[in-house]
Amino acid sequence: MSITIKDEAGIAGMRKACHIASVVLDEIAPHIHPGITTLEIDRLSAESMARHGVRSATIGYQPPGYPPYPGHVCTSVNHVVCHGIPADKPLKKGDMVNVDVTVITQDGWYGDNSRMFEIGEVSIAAKRLNALTFESMWLGIDQVKPGARLGDIGHAIQKFIEGHGLSVVREFCGHGIGQNFHEDPQVLHYGRPGTGTELVPGMTFTIEPMVNIGRRDIKEMPDGWTIVTKDRSLSAQWEHTVLVTPTGYEVLTLSAGSPPIPAFVQGMPHELPA
Repeated sequence: MSITIKDEAGIAGMRKACHIASVVLDEIAPHIHPGITTLEIDRLSAESMARHGVRSATIGYQPPGYPPYPGHVCTSVNHVVCHGIPADKPLKKGDMVNVDVTVITQDGWYGDNSRMFEIGEVSIAAKRLNALTFESMWLGIDQVKPGARLGDIGHAIQKFIEGHGLSVVREFCGHGIGQNFHEDPQVLHYGRPGTGTELVPGMTFTIEPMVNIGRRDIKEMPDGWTIVTKDRSLSAQWEHTVLVTPTGYEVLTLSAGSPPIPAFVQGMPHELPA
């Protein structure tokens, strides 16, 4: 699949899909506290999507070699790296959960983002992992501009994360997105600066680093979807969908409830949209 360059109509479609995907996370956030199950998070997410006239991209999603994915969202708890399946086990104080929301609008545009949620008071190590993963995503985003290369994004993330004694998962990456869930290019969260595909205006893709406290090695669980750290160490992930603009970038998955943009970010205003 080749890289799709979005025209003005496509950019408008992506803005709508991505904003709604972020609003879904805004709407479920007040409910995520000790005692809630990830199955309840899934139900709340589905209800929010229905209110906004969109549907889940994940439920029934079945790439070659995989079983159909059973959830409206992915819910990855503690040592689960990604693709955690919603379940009926209550979350407890000290847990961390990533909720990954991808929606499809009636016009067929996809919006994809994820956030970490700390359940009650978490350990200092968990809080540090969460904060550094969030910062690494924004460091990657801030490399985006016409003429930059994908390797610049990966290098910025890898250098920052490994410099703090953490590890970057390599088997999963960001991806192009538009009227398909996964398009070219693949956006690696490690790499060498000045290498890889050159960025041009109209490209849309996700930046979604998965970062482990322990080693970067992972394994797949028997359900065919859930990915965990091999050493069972904590893992965190944050994700935004980004548009390359003529002058830099626009983060499409922002809304009123998005976490504040870090002070070091230079490529965009720090005010969040309504």
